[in-house]
Amino acid sequence: MVKRASFVLSGSEVLAGTRKTIDLPVSVLSDHTPVAMSVHVIHGRYDGPTVFVSAGIHGDEVIGVEIVRRLLRVKNLKTLRGTLIVVPIVNAFGFINQSRYLPDRRDLNRSFPGSEEGSLASRLAHLFISEIVARCELGIDLHSAAIHRTNLPQIRISADDKDQEELARVFGAPVILQSPLRPGSLRAAAKESGTSVILFEAGEALRFDEMAVRAGVSGILRVIRYLGMISGKGIQKAKSPSQICTNSKWLRAPAGGLLRVFKGDGEVVDNGEVLAIVADPFGDKEEEILAPFKGIIIGRAVLPVVNEGDAVFHLAAVTSAAAAEVSVTDLTDQLTTDPLFDEEDII
Repeated sequence: MVKRASFVLSGSEVLAGTRKTIDLPVSVLSDHTPVAMSVHVIHGRYDGPTVFVSAGIHGDEVIGVEIVRRLLRVKNLKTLRGTLIVVPIVNAFGFINQSRYLPDRRDLNRSFPGSEEGSLASRLAHLFISEIVARCELGIDLHSAAIHRTNLPQIRISADDKDQEELARVFGAPVILQSPLRPGSLRAAAKESGTSVILFEAGEALRFDEMAVRAGVSGILRVIRYLGMISGKGIQKAKSPSQICTNSKWLRAPAGGLLRVFKGDGEVVDNGEVLAIVADPFGDKEEEILAPFKGIIIGRAVLPVVNEGDAVFHLAAVTSAAAAEVSVTDLTDQLTTDPLFDEEDII
């Protein structure tokens, strides 16, 4: 049998059947401190797909970093087929500063594909696209909500991509949201380079959420198992099918004041149902926030103080309220009892 060729990244060689962490130089800070993007490569002994998993494109989204940490400890990866490229923290600048953005105040996920001679954000985006994304057939990009918001575990895909839809179903999050590609986003730039990327959203910035972490780890394992990269030992199929949502809407505060929330993320609501009330500090005036259609709450604000126009609820339309409720309930039950997360070497 012909031995599989090594995987070479930035001049560093990873032999077939081995794994290695490689630091890709990014920049040097003003105090002469070097900054790198650390990449962990697991290069299987046998041929298979090349897939990347990335987190920390927004530096304050720490849930993805924890998902990656647990993923790298899964025993199934020891017999990996193909190549898995894992980047726990793409935006090291933001991670160090607990910030969504880079030092130049740019959003990295609006800076792709970038360029070698552009801004700091543009240079980092170019490095990630050229060294990681362009070498893969598939990517799974991990995110959470912005600060003071939280997201129900969900997969975001392009509306016209049946292959992505199939992978999203395999992933097993309660909601699959068809989301348009935004200029400058990783998903849009990856598509231009011929790489398909699905995006996982869950939890809150600068906070850990155990169920969100478990949903991410188990979903990634299901996908790479589906691709034939690992064995299925200990990996459970999703108990209930995901709900595909073709559209969603952010509901905004009708006035400034104190927010009293009556519905949480994952709850299914009817058209016209009261989701929250905004009251002024004196209690003289109260305004209701009503559901404009039947849907499932896939994101919400967690800060009880709002200004007029602040995004409060992210509501995704559903065709079957009963099926949506079952999906959320089954996901929670399955993740709570999944033996995969009882093993000490995972946790």
